[in-house]
Amino acid sequence: MQFVGGNAVALLENGQQYFPALEAAIDGAGSEIFLQSYIFESDRTGRRIAAALVRAAARGVAVRVMVDGFGGRSFVSSLMPELVDAGVQVLIYRREVRLLSLQRHRLRRLHRKLVVIDGRQAFVGGINIIDDFAPHGMPHPRYDYAVRIEGPLLAPILASAHRLWWLVAWASFRRREYHPLRVEARVAPAGRIRAAFVLRDNLRYRRAIEEAYLLAIERAEREILIANAYFFPGRRFRQALAEAAARGVRVTLLLQGLADHPMQAYATRALYPYFLGCGMRLYEYHRSHLHAKVAVIDDCWATVGSSNIDVFSLMLAREANVVIDDRAFATQLRASLARAIEAGARELRTSDWQRLPAMRRALSWVAYQLVRLAIGFAGLGRHH
Repeated sequence: MQFVGGNAVALLENGQQYFPALEAAIDGAGSEIFLQSYIFESDRTGRRIAAALVRAAARGVAVRVMVDGFGGRSFVSSLMPELVDAGVQVLIYRREVRLLSLQRHRLRRLHRKLVVIDGRQAFVGGINIIDDFAPHGMPHPRYDYAVRIEGPLLAPILASAHRLWWLVAWASFRRREYHPLRVEARVAPAGRIRAAFVLRDNLRYRRAIEEAYLLAIERAEREILIANAYFFPGRRFRQALAEAAARGVRVTLLLQGLADHPMQAYATRALYPYFLGCGMRLYEYHRSHLHAKVAVIDDCWATVGSSNIDVFSLMLAREANVVIDDRAFATQLRASLARAIEAGARELRTSDWQRLPAMRRALSWVAYQLVRLAIGFAGLGRHH
């Protein structure tokens, strides 16, 4: 993890801020666009972004879209043919997947949400290309974050996007020609923020995001605030949080209240007695689906990205986070999370857990064991 200074980093809250900024950036592109997403849905938002990509391709911009083969299953039959016909280059990351397979190589997904425009600005975060209010009927938008970046950090971001495009194109057998960059990264200073781009892949950076978290947690002196959609940390991570709480650090977890993956949510709740017993404060967000993957530590360290804190993100998926070493940015993100807690979260205490019906606690225990069993079948038990 290498910090570089001179960056401008803007926090984007939910799709309501992210998608207009992304669409404007695409419409301003003049040379080259890389877009990587786990999900690219054919809904109102997906078609809006797809239309912007088509407009860019019509101007002669090289538009390179990569979507995960599992998360983007519907994209292949819906939006992909239209984009290809319009001149957009599309690659599908690991298209073949068996729904019930737990083989490790089939669980290695492209989970990044990353866009690079003309080598001069990038978007990194947890927001897929999907309508903010999906599933339909949600009264409030899905809660998530991204950042827009300008400055020297564009160099590693663009390099990673280009390298992954080349790797997947080469592996497809049909497209083994080399695609050189049309423009280099614009690395002139654009602000004063120190930041690092942190990848998780299956070669050089297998534990990079987890180690970035653990290092910051071990150095925490006052407060750790983590908001994470799918929170099922391994022993090292749980122990690091417990040790921080034991030395007087205020540890607060903001987790899903409305679960879009019930099995994992129930498994996470089986860990609640441990978290609460260690003195951590625990909130569940019920206003909408919490999809964020962010953290703030000591009002000076922050991260925004695609990585959940579970074995699938930390040990299997291709992820991308930005770590920001800046007091003003961290303060802004912390204030945003505080508003989310105030507006849509409920605090859980040990007494709340003890008052739950025995059946619900039993379901959490069963879900916990099933998730652990799945992790073991995938060959990841010793890591978790």
